[in-house]
Amino acid sequence: MKIALTGVTGNMGVQTLRELLKLPDAELKLLVFAKEKRLGTIKKICKGHLQRIKFVYGSLNHPDVCEELVSGTDYVVNMASVIPPHSDRFAPHAVVCNEIGVRCLCAAIEAQPNQPKLIHISTVALYGNRNSKHMWARVGDPLVVSPFDIYSITKMRGELCVLESNIRFKTVLRQTAMLHSHMLSDNMDDGLMFHTCFNAPLEWVTAEDSGLLIANIIKEDMNNAADMKKRFWGKIFNIGGGLSNCVTGYDVLNDGFEIIGGSVKNFFDPDFNAIRNFHGVWFYDSNVLEDMFHFQRQTIADFWAQFKREHAILKAGKAVPKGLIKKLAIERLCKDPNSPKYWKAHKDTARMLAYFGGDAKFEALGKDWSKFPLLKEGKDEQGNPIDYQQLLDRDAAPLVNLGFDPNREVGYRELRRLASMHGGKLISPKGGLYDRLEWENSDGQRFKMKGYTVLAGHWLNPSYTSYCWDWDRLAKKDSLYAQVWYDSHDRNEDNFYYFNDKFEAKYGKIK
Repeated sequence: MKIALTGVTGNMGVQTLRELLKLPDAELKLLVFAKEKRLGTIKKICKGHLQRIKFVYGSLNHPDVCEELVSGTDYVVNMASVIPPHSDRFAPHAVVCNEIGVRCLCAAIEAQPNQPKLIHISTVALYGNRNSKHMWARVGDPLVVSPFDIYSITKMRGELCVLESNIRFKTVLRQTAMLHSHMLSDNMDDGLMFHTCFNAPLEWVTAEDSGLLIANIIKEDMNNAADMKKRFWGKIFNIGGGLSNCVTGYDVLNDGFEIIGGSVKNFFDPDFNAIRNFHGVWFYDSNVLEDMFHFQRQTIADFWAQFKREHAILKAGKAVPKGLIKKLAIERLCKDPNSPKYWKAHKDTARMLAYFGGDAKFEALGKDWSKFPLLKEGKDEQGNPIDYQQLLDRDAAPLVNLGFDPNREVGYRELRRLASMHGGKLISPKGGLYDRLEWENSDGQRFKMKGYTVLAGHWLNPSYTSYCWDWDRLAKKDSLYAQVWYDSHDRNEDNFYYFNDKFEAKYGKIK
């Protein structure tokens, strides 16, 4: 059994490598950069197993490198991804890895006489911004990627490439927010943490459990290939940690600060963080993968307990005055170019509109936590009373209306209804889920996509062909987009957001 891995130096990649090395008959091909910062860690993990390890050096966007990587393999696990904050600072890197690299990888797999099976890791970020009106999402929800999130838009395009490819056995796993040992260090030199909305729904899973999932998938496929062909391959699944790992953005920040004896309110002001334009959901269907592969072992509580043991020195922070920590550790990051405070100071109108709805709404947030509505404290985003425990009730969760019941068998009629919900049409007179069908969107553009691709949330819009987010206009005629977009946007907003050729954030008014 030969397995090719990309993204092996990432947090999920490291744990997947550890788990696959436990399989005695697994031979691994690892794609790495020769000067990769964490390559030493990988080689240390592989010590004692080098007879069944082959390192392939190079970049995913080089066809010859992809050919060398996938040749002769049985499985390819693509975990390679340029993620925030690196993607925010170096947008072209995200394009090369998340989009172009995926195309090269798919082409290399398609060209193999005996195609390996592809497991492609996508992301929760495709579902875009969520709040108390639609905390829960499932596969099939519309993909409304957040403006200026180059990570999301390139991952969306990469996922589309996989789904539309001619790879016979492939599956897409949309990964949720991931807990890992570098959680704090990775977020203390950039303003990224200020993008997290305090009321954003976040379902976490640990890197360890994610790695176990990949190993369990491959083991199950080796033992029950016929059953896996029916249940698993050719589909999309959401990776989550389960109900016990469903919290808000405020909660996870609070849990981290509790280690040093503080809380969010000690170290943050209400106006430090964005109030929209993030990405996070609770997965209505995260139990599906768990029922199949039994990988959800660690809760958030388990993770933080382990984190405290591994980083015991952080307890010393309890002796440091909270005001000093706020000034030296947190407020200094407000001056980072990836911080809302920086955007406001430098008159970045485009981002202030995208993340707050404008300067006035940002200024109204103020410094007084008693006036800021938190879901955990029984107030929705507008300050109205809300039962937080009821929000956590999965069975009573308000879901996006897809126009049909996705729990029943889906066929041509349901696909036609889905197109209508998008304000478009299904042009092909007949066809099945895995046929490339012709569609027409609300702008009158005709395009071809497989039925399952559309069923999974994809639908042609400007975000697929340019770095443009046109949701204010599209939501006015697309009821699927509208259900999500208007949860955090006014119906009278008329902006379109885009990157120029230098990946600078810009906006314009819809004419």
